[in-house]
Amino acid sequence: MWHLLEPLHAVVYYAPEVFEESAALGLATDERWPSYFPLRAAPLGPVGAPGIASAFYSFSPATVERYAPDWDRTGPQEVLAARLRGVERCYGRLFGERAASPELAEAASLARRAALAAQPAGRPLAAANAALPWPAAPHLVLWQAATVLREHRGDGHLAALLTAGLDPVESLVSFAAIGAAPEETFASRGWSGREWSAARERLHARGLVAGDGTATPAGRALRAEVEARTDALAAAPWQALGTRDTARLAELLGPFWLDVIGSGLLPSTTTLGIGKV
Repeated sequence: MWHLLEPLHAVVYYAPEVFEESAALGLATDERWPSYFPLRAAPLGPVGAPGIASAFYSFSPATVERYAPDWDRTGPQEVLAARLRGVERCYGRLFGERAASPELAEAASLARRAALAAQPAGRPLAAANAALPWPAAPHLVLWQAATVLREHRGDGHLAALLTAGLDPVESLVSFAAIGAAPEETFASRGWSGREWSAARERLHARGLVAGDGTATPAGRALRAEVEARTDALAAAPWQALGTRDTARLAELLGPFWLDVIGSGLLPSTTTLGIGKV
């Protein structure tokens, strides 16, 4: 379900329609991050760089400081409205008449049921998104439900990383070490070469990474444990929805997932390890 819903959510960070809405607010759009940080952080309210770094986890503090939103210039409510307008336009372009189809409305209803079952305790990004008003249009309901569910899973993933004793940069180094994505893919998180090397040395001292940077058997086992714990922590919404309705939602999402993947909006290789873990 994560693999099906993540792309439906992630268009908000890549769609030209969202960039246009962001630019209209005065946000820079010549690169991804000046809009990414306010778009993702807006549900939290006017929090500063330390709060964003805590919730996002894997970004270097320097990167967060560089791109942290200026909430005095563009407030969270303006950004929340802009991201919905952008997603509405993007979905309309990608799905055409099917954006108003019975199949999408059914998918939205099922996804919302799952999202409403996502417990917010200890999950700041999931809780903040779940507290937002639900839009009326079914295609926007689907996007918001996908957003709540992906942030619920993401918050749980951070808990799994913390339990495994992996700090923000170590979490990336260990993920690259198992082949989730090439090391250069993780450069977007802003850690310096020195910080990356120091993290690798710490993991090497723990027996998790070999001298060439690849994961040892112990390192692979730890990452497998992290993924298993992440899945377990993300299971409650799907248990609440039930096996039959979860399977039905997966069936309904397939064509829309293909539309998003086939659009070319999303990068083929990301730091999330989709298709690799």
